[in-house]
Amino acid sequence: MPAAGALRRVWARREWILVVLGGLALAVALTWPTMRDPRHTVPGDIGDPAMFAWQIAWAGQALLHNPMHLWDSNTFYPEPHSLAFTDTVLGYAPLGMIGSGMDDAVLRYNILYVLLHALAFVGAYALTRQLGAHPLGALVAGVAWAYAPWRLAHAGHLNVLSTGGIALALAMLARGHGWSLRRGHRPEKHRPGWALAGWLVAAWQITLGLAIGLAFAYVMIAICLIAAACYGWVWWRRGRPAFGRRLLIADLVGGAVFGGATLYLGIAFSRVVELHPQADRSLAWTEMYSPPWRGLFVAPEGSWLWGERHTTARADLFWPPEMALLPGVALIALATMGVFFSVFRLRHRVLLTLGVAVTAVLALGATLPWGGDPGYLTLSKHLPGWAALRTSGRMVLWLSLLMAVLAAGAVSAFAVRARAFAPWRPGLPARGKFVVIRLVLLVPLVLVIAESVNKTEHPEVPRYPAAMAVAPEPTLVLPSGGTLEMPIMLWTTNGFPRVPNGIVTFEPESQKRIRASSATFPDAASVAALRAEGIKSVVVMPGWLGDTPWQGLPDRPIDGLGITRQDIDGSILYRLE
Repeated sequence: MPAAGALRRVWARREWILVVLGGLALAVALTWPTMRDPRHTVPGDIGDPAMFAWQIAWAGQALLHNPMHLWDSNTFYPEPHSLAFTDTVLGYAPLGMIGSGMDDAVLRYNILYVLLHALAFVGAYALTRQLGAHPLGALVAGVAWAYAPWRLAHAGHLNVLSTGGIALALAMLARGHGWSLRRGHRPEKHRPGWALAGWLVAAWQITLGLAIGLAFAYVMIAICLIAAACYGWVWWRRGRPAFGRRLLIADLVGGAVFGGATLYLGIAFSRVVELHPQADRSLAWTEMYSPPWRGLFVAPEGSWLWGERHTTARADLFWPPEMALLPGVALIALATMGVFFSVFRLRHRVLLTLGVAVTAVLALGATLPWGGDPGYLTLSKHLPGWAALRTSGRMVLWLSLLMAVLAAGAVSAFAVRARAFAPWRPGLPARGKFVVIRLVLLVPLVLVIAESVNKTEHPEVPRYPAAMAVAPEPTLVLPSGGTLEMPIMLWTTNGFPRVPNGIVTFEPESQKRIRASSATFPDAASVAALRAEGIKSVVVMPGWLGDTPWQGLPDRPIDGLGITRQDIDGSILYRLE
């Protein structure tokens, strides 16, 4: 039909422009209402998003003004190397150079939150297209992976959601090496430039955090070893290399950059364990956070379609944020079809199915009948750094990616069959046949989009206390401890004053000491102790003091302590100078 032919011609000429623009529009829609009030609200909660917004802002200004002290952040005063106390999205630091202050930090975070979803969609689309999928199959895979229900449990975990570079790097590397699941290896399709670009994207992905990046690094090592073995076999059989010098150089240079980025972050985090041995996590963490098998079929609360329906099942999980791991009901069904009916070769489908089984076993961690060894615990014992990945359920990232590839193969097979089927099938006028068949083919896309709709909360970030704007630093903000520390970290993006506040999975000795000595503030002992630590002011948030050691602090006298008190717009400033 003329209209269909015109559409195909436009798509063929402008496919990637349309995919990128469509991915951006889809990201805005499926993360809504993130962009409704991006300067004052954040998706999920006010905890981790506030911390990541601060982290990006700090890294950006540090690179601009003091790159040699990038890791020595303004929080956890007086501890050095504090930026590495938790997983770090260092790759976003260049964006932290744009704008300044708390409002810009929140706006920047929300824009990144939308863009990372768009990148995940484009990355999965690119990967499955390179592997041989039909555009419709690639669209289904892109949506199913970028907006899988399990991701909604991590609405505040920017490091966990930032996965688009994984799929995009794999797509570029596959293109550079002329390889696809549908057509196999084609040496005439080698593109060294694409291979190098793939390695560079992979290196950038690593800088977005080792919580996801470390497993990615080991996947890349495994791919390299398998590829080297296969190419070595071809070389031995044919008596000549499987690819040329330019491609080999691209791989060596790109691999060196990737390895250097991984090593750089590894050294940074190893330094933290040296300074704070209590930061090292035992396998007890993994055992505690390992999900039961039924978690793979339970959706997070933020899922519009399944969240309320899975309330009872979610209540049976010890820690739903890390154990509600549904990849998507539609994705499961389509991936199952893809095992038996696909445009991909049978041996590749078998390998993909095996990969799904392995990643599912790894995702369950220690809850397997044999206790997870062999399995996830084995990797924790023998692979450097793996023990720090305490949440085995995050392996669902790889499970859902492999399932998305299988699903793309199935949808592509239906699309190919439908295209051949449409012209000759009797019973409907030509236009009617075209419309009905195309509408049926859109059903998988509609289903995965329906499962992608969220009902994530978007709370307003706490208002910046006016007292902090005039407080001499280093400044202690009270109350100290718990998730309230994260908004405090965000507040410091207004000028980055040094504060002993901050929160990670361990408590530095200096922070413990300062918190303990401030419990009786203001009295002679606490004032003397804080002065000895170098603290020059204390900002108190009266509305936050309930059920904390500092409850009733505003009513305590300061006579004879040599300090001053000033009430400023709902907060209190004590000057210790």
